Amino acid sequence: MKSREELEREVAVLGERIATLSAAVLRLGSSLDLATVLQEAADSARTLTRARYSLIVTVDEAGEAREFVTSGLDPEERRELAEWPDGPRLFAYLRDLPGPFRLSDLPDWFRVRGYSDELVREKTLQGTAMRHRGVQVGNFFLAGKEDAPEFSAADEELLELFASQAAAAIVNARAHQQERRGRADREALIAATPGGAVARVAARAGGGEGRAGADLEALIETTPVGVMVVDARTGLPVSSNREALRLVEPLRAPDRPVEALPEDVTCRFGDGRETALKELTLADVIQKAGTVRAEEVVLSAPGGLSVSLLVNATPIHGEDGAVASVVVTMQDLAPLEELDRLRAEFLGMVSHELRTPLAAIKGSTATVLGASPALDPAELHQFFRVVDEQADQMRGLIGDLLDAGRIETGTLSVSPVPTEVKELVEQARNAFQNGGATHAVLVDLPEDLPLVLTDGPRIVQVLNNLLSNAARHSPGSTPIRVAALRDGPHVAVSVSDEGMGVPAEQLPRLFQKYSGLGGDEGGRGLRGSGLGLAICKGLVEAHGGRIRAESDGPGQGTRFTFTVPAAEDSARAPVTARGRALPAGRNGEQAPVLVVDDDPRTLRFVRDALAQAGYAPLATGDPEELPQIVRTHRPCLVLLDLMLPGADGIELMETIPELADLPVIFISAYGRDETVARALQKGAADYLVKPFSATELTARVQAALRKRAGPETFTLGDLAVDYEARQVTVAGRSVRLTATEFDLLRILTLNAGRVSNYESLIRQIWNGPDTGDPDRVRTFVKQLRRKLGDDPKRPGYILNERGVGYRVPRPEE
Repeated sequence: MKSREELEREVAVLGERIATLSAAVLRLGSSLDLATVLQEAADSARTLTRARYSLIVTVDEAGEAREFVTSGLDPEERRELAEWPDGPRLFAYLRDLPGPFRLSDLPDWFRVRGYSDELVREKTLQGTAMRHRGVQVGNFFLAGKEDAPEFSAADEELLELFASQAAAAIVNARAHQQERRGRADREALIAATPGGAVARVAARAGGGEGRAGADLEALIETTPVGVMVVDARTGLPVSSNREALRLVEPLRAPDRPVEALPEDVTCRFGDGRETALKELTLADVIQKAGTVRAEEVVLSAPGGLSVSLLVNATPIHGEDGAVASVVVTMQDLAPLEELDRLRAEFLGMVSHELRTPLAAIKGSTATVLGASPALDPAELHQFFRVVDEQADQMRGLIGDLLDAGRIETGTLSVSPVPTEVKELVEQARNAFQNGGATHAVLVDLPEDLPLVLTDGPRIVQVLNNLLSNAARHSPGSTPIRVAALRDGPHVAVSVSDEGMGVPAEQLPRLFQKYSGLGGDEGGRGLRGSGLGLAICKGLVEAHGGRIRAESDGPGQGTRFTFTVPAAEDSARAPVTARGRALPAGRNGEQAPVLVVDDDPRTLRFVRDALAQAGYAPLATGDPEELPQIVRTHRPCLVLLDLMLPGADGIELMETIPELADLPVIFISAYGRDETVARALQKGAADYLVKPFSATELTARVQAALRKRAGPETFTLGDLAVDYEARQVTVAGRSVRLTATEFDLLRILTLNAGRVSNYESLIRQIWNGPDTGDPDRVRTFVKQLRRKLGDDPKRPGYILNERGVGYRVPRPEE
């Protein structure tokens, strides 16, 4: 039995060890710098166990060594240990031991297992794994006990306790390092990615770091620029977006993974240097030459496959100042090279098309002026006719070029007036057939087509181009069909042929400039100038319409369809002194339209265009003012910039309740199909791509408001509502309603088939907050049902959606 003095000494020793352990743990937690934490852990472990030397080796998820930290060794001893050939094999063995270990005769243990003992300076060794939540973070190794021949069980226990605390501190420090590196990655991505301003908006958007990171991740993943983060140490990709994978996919052999590309691909730079990709270390390049900007690179794979890229590379430095990773952005040069080729062909074609009539004119005039004896009047007339025809052809080509330039800059203007579709088609058909066409033109126009708001000569120009394009691509014996029908607030006009058709993959490119995918050879169509369908698209969109092409494939013919606004309501609208239909708002006043854009020039241009068109424009550049302006001024429509400071236009449309009840037209410089599709899918009324003309702007606004206005009447069983006259009848009996009751019925019937919730009804009728009292709505619905004779127990007109709101059935239900 131990004496009292022995027990007191043991308690004192134990208390000292606990105090030392607690102090060591506190020192570990005082820093989040990974290098500091590792060195503190190595020093504290040596102090706790009174060891002469300590070593920490951390591991990654695969168990491979990462950091190597020592305590008690001088620099030369540390270098020798790091370069010891048996080190990796020994570490792999000790790393996988199931628990802590102690060795009392280290040299003998080495000799038995075949390890070199040239570096062995101590006889005793102990070690243990560092684990955090069951995951191995690294290993402790301690050598040489200062006050005893070997390490004790108490030393082993103390080291295990400290190892668990050290593992937690290392994990926290790594997480902090990754967060800082992630932030640096985001900043580098913003700097390196074209359109970095957009990324900054995403990064500044509300919702904190997590939201900003998620927004930026989604933005980088969907950007049309390839983005790749490369580990500077290994040269291997750490992450890449969808576009980067698409760019390198053609170089990958069918039986080889993407990771093997550095082994197979060679890289040729703009200065002629060529090297294997596996021998090219981006970190070395950047260390020597700094950030890479706009470097043209050709990647080539066996078999002759190659990809031309425009590369930018930005280094991300670690805490030690060395390059830790590299952000590489890649842009496919193939479309730009194709565009250069098409432009060169276009310039050559224009030169040829201008030289041909000039040569004919020069030849005719030279013949007339140099004729001896003088030509008779009949011969002179023929030469003058040649000059006149060739001058007309030159004028047509120059007109196409000017129109294309105006469309590109948004300055193309049209003057729409109510016009008969039949009149436009007849003008185009006569001009087409008088030009020597051999195709029959079959016209199918319904008798009840409304007038259309068009600039007549411009739409005749569109039809002429489409007819010439159809004739160029179909046999002379086949007819060309022209048809039209009502399409909501528009009239759709189509031109169809039975010719060669268009492959599905080429349809989206038909309306691009210089596409060379169709047209006539006279300088007025696609194959003549590369501008015909591009001009058609610009002219139709200037009227507020759309144009599309459809084909079932080669040999199946092609149908072009464009829309123009119907004008059947124009006779009832007030008219300005210039004869244009003036948009009417509530109570016959000018319709208020709200414009939200942070660009002062765009704001001024749109405001002036709306005012000139007869609207009452409201303008702001601050999205935070939007809800208050809507509640106060109750605009009929909102023109909303897609990208605002700290805000995304589509998110504003979804999150601001006041916008839920209004048509929203987006205005943006971003015209990618997926962006436009996303806006329209989220409920936008239309989408305008900058730059646009004042004519196109007002046409789009008019079309959206006409669509918003809906039909003139509504009928459901015995119930009939005349919106224009504000009259309601049930079975022929007139029903007197208050203004609020009629507004409630108008909203419900205009949204027939859809539920109108309490919040929306309160906003639209009383212009109140969306958290208003639903009992007010219920009271007016009760009064309205009583006046309409609608049984509340079995309603036929106004149906209750419990807890949500009300709906009116569609007439066909």
